[in-house]
This record gives sequence, C-alpha cells and structure tokens, in this order.
Amino acid sequence: MEKIEGKVWKFRDSIDTDVIIAGRYLRTFSLDDLASHVMEAEDPEFAEKVQRGDIIVAGWNFGCGSSREQAPVALKHAGISAIIAKSFARIFYRNAINIGLPVITADVEAESEDIMCIDLENGIILNKTSGKEFIIKPFDQFMLDILNNGGLVKHYLKANEE
Repeated sequence: MEKIEGKVWKFRDSIDTDVIIAGRYLRTFSLDDLASHVMEAEDPEFAEKVQRGDIIVAGWNFGCGSSREQAPVALKHAGISAIIAKSFARIFYRNAINIGLPVITADVEAESEDIMCIDLENGIILNKTSGKEFIIKPFDQFMLDILNNGGLVKHYLKANEE
C-alpha cells in the first residue's frame, strides 16, 4: 500500500455512528446522499469541504453507538482515506476494514488543517506540518492485502479467482 497523505480533520472523543451519519438519512441506498450528510452534526459544512484523501484524527471511542455499516461507508465515499483515533468501537473498526478504510489506533498530535502522512507498512505517521513523527505497529501483510484490494469481499473474490 502506498503512503496515505492528506489534510487532517480533528474530532473529539466518543464520536458515535449517529454523529457520523444520522439515522434519518439511512433510508437511501445512494452513497452520494449518505456522503452529503456525513459528520454534519459535528460540522454542518464538513461534507462540502472534505477532499478526497483527507484524514480524520479523533480521540477515544470513535464510532461508538449502533453498528450501522453506513458510517464508515459514508466517510470513505466522502473522501476520507484513513482515520486515526486513540481507540475505536470494535464493530466500527471491523466495518471500516471490511470496506477497505484504514483505521489506525494511535495517539498522535495534530490539528485540523495539518498535513499527515501515514505509512502502514513501516508503522510511521508523520505530521508534516509540525514535523512530529509517531511510531505505530506496522500493519500485518494480510491487513494490507485486504485494504489494497478495497475491502474484505473484494479481497476474498480476488483470492478465489485463480
């Protein structure tokens, strides 16, 4: 997997799935509709301002609440390329990996608008704005393969084409 580089969006502790995508928007199957409402409870302009490749940095317990699969899907479709948080709700973490959205458990120093570079293979997160480097456990090859293939289902299908 190539390095992930993008602008930081900083969020608080305990961002729940209803904050990520409110239940009233779950009646649609349109990924564009979901993405247009992502994180609006925290920042009503987020969906308009987020750019492909951006990175979320958050505190403890990101993705808590219900197990709605649309939460990581909406973030990924909106352009988020990775999420770094001090901790994740287990089901959100699994759902993110299942769709190919990298989630990294780490305590990093960053502010909104900083530029971060993430190297999952070598276990390095660099805040290019501040120059601070953070060491994480490198992702195992099987996890990198799942992410590189676009998620668990695509990884499974690719592995079984041969």
